[in-house]
Amino acid sequence: MGQDESRMVDKKTPPQTLKSRTLEAVAAYIKEGSARRIVVMTGAGISTSAGIPDFRSPDTGLYANLARLNLPYAEAVFDIEYFRGNPLPFYALAQELYPGKYRPTITHSFIHLLHQKGLLLKLFTQNIDCLEREAGVPGHKIVEAHGSFASQSCIDCKAPYPEDLMKKAIKEEIVPKCLRKRCDGLVKPDIVFFGEQMPADFFHNRSLPGDADLCIVMGTSLSVQPFASLPMMCGDGTPRLLINSEQVGEMGSRADDVLLLQDCDTGVRKLAEACGWLDELEALWEQTAPWARAGQPKPDKADEPEKSFDELLQDEVDKLTKEIDKNLKLTQDQHTWLENHVDNKIARIRDAEADKDPTAPLTTAQSLTSETKVDRSDPSGGGLYHVFPWLDKKSSL
Repeated sequence: MGQDESRMVDKKTPPQTLKSRTLEAVAAYIKEGSARRIVVMTGAGISTSAGIPDFRSPDTGLYANLARLNLPYAEAVFDIEYFRGNPLPFYALAQELYPGKYRPTITHSFIHLLHQKGLLLKLFTQNIDCLEREAGVPGHKIVEAHGSFASQSCIDCKAPYPEDLMKKAIKEEIVPKCLRKRCDGLVKPDIVFFGEQMPADFFHNRSLPGDADLCIVMGTSLSVQPFASLPMMCGDGTPRLLINSEQVGEMGSRADDVLLLQDCDTGVRKLAEACGWLDELEALWEQTAPWARAGQPKPDKADEPEKSFDELLQDEVDKLTKEIDKNLKLTQDQHTWLENHVDNKIARIRDAEADKDPTAPLTTAQSLTSETKVDRSDPSGGGLYHVFPWLDKKSSL
């Protein structure tokens, strides 16, 4: 994952092409017209802020949440041989990932902006979510190294399958079969499963980074080959910008490598601002909002500035804190009400007993205060422990 410090370029080594190894220098390089053939390489990190989990993050990754599918091992859901024998788990998972459920991030819109400006030579992506397409990047500009949901075909005869029928199958968790007579093979989206070859399109375009005058790598660990070798295809004097939460691969080992170690959305905003494109980018990203795509007017709340990932995380923490405080207050209110209710009932019983026989023992009241015990082992036995678990902790009850 990380790179040894000894293999990083010496800070004293001057850049060959850029004026300095800074984001501002990359922006100046773009603005002066030196970057006309930009190659972008992306991974799961550009989609996590859209709500799509990556595959291997502990507890939150897709593989960590597949226990409900009863797989022999997590990766089996993307194993072609397992799929042949039991395709249902994949179609259950496909409901969570199928395009249309998630909004593209501003990073996806940044790639679209590069295309609009005529600067995008090619996008190489490891993602299967199609969010680049949803953001407006045309298919001929994208190399989906691991395939995607953009098309589907029979795993036996390779015949294409209609998109509308695939949507219906995934929605209903139905396993589609090939429409060709005498085939009846299983159909799946053209995602590269374990045991399958990478798309020919990847190998046809693999040398393109050598023609680039700028390489931007975002949201990838650069740990899976042969995708991980793509940045090395760039010429020695080609500037390479990494926007990622950590340094990866051999990024940072060349004189014109610039590392922006933060989340992708924040990084592309900074780059767009340095290029003078931020308003353009925000407007382009706004077009991906559900209300905009439905042709509806902008909601009032949309007038608020877009929050960063850290701000959204803090909002979630604040929301959770308020819910906990509310629940604690509700619990205290319930207990206070219950104490008052029991005290009033005891007082009424005492008054009633005193009216009947002032010298008689208060057996009913005593049974309420001392004889009635909460049965923790049997919630159905008449006790209230299963509803009010604090009852046996208060001596007044």
